[in-house]
Amino acid sequence: MPEAVESPRQVDAVLFDFHGTLAQVEDSVRWVQQAAAACGRELDRGKATVLADRLVMAGRAGGPVPHRVPPQLAEHWADRDLYAHSHRAAYTGLAATVTTDVAGLPDALYERVLTAEGWLPYADTENTLRILHDAGIKVAVVSNVGFDIRPHFAAWGMEPLVDAYTLSYEVGRLKPDPAIFLRACGMLGVDPERTLMVGDTPADAGAVDAGCAALVLPAAEPGRPNGLSATLALAGCQA
Repeated sequence: MPEAVESPRQVDAVLFDFHGTLAQVEDSVRWVQQAAAACGRELDRGKATVLADRLVMAGRAGGPVPHRVPPQLAEHWADRDLYAHSHRAAYTGLAATVTTDVAGLPDALYERVLTAEGWLPYADTENTLRILHDAGIKVAVVSNVGFDIRPHFAAWGMEPLVDAYTLSYEVGRLKPDPAIFLRACGMLGVDPERTLMVGDTPADAGAVDAGCAALVLPAAEPGRPNGLSATLALAGCQA
């Protein structure tokens, strides 16, 4: 009887988007209540809900694109994922367009984004990263972002599961520019043709122009499974 031959691993590395792929921002009402509490104010759920709706519409980091960006914020908005100061200025400025009676709220809202408490990893994120790690497949997080997300992974206990971070504000490139994906591959020391990019937007599919394969998954609600197990099948791993 012929010996069973182990099938070769299909990829050497997986690149992951951050927001909408590995994690999602916290519920908007909780976001407002926690930020208000940091300012010394307690908001009931009704008031916080109304305020949260207005703030999300104005523009929230990790939220939908605002319907309108005031002219005085246009430059910071355009550069928000290239420079940390522009990211802060854009989102605190957008929050400041919403009238509230909570002094210091725009800065407190932004500070929530900078903490792990302001985000929720998807239910299948840690397991997916751990299986890839244990299989010897390298992992990088490739994100259009204006702040450091490494502390988030450290707080979640996932720091050992990520080999590199390719963050737009650090490397000066934005997805879908192939250069940011090539930089990630270079940081990992892998061939793009042996690399899979996983994200939730067409910008993530820009990895194809860098020679990578791409998997685009729809974003899910905070804390729920995000379909990341599909990554394991494409990478040739057993869940």
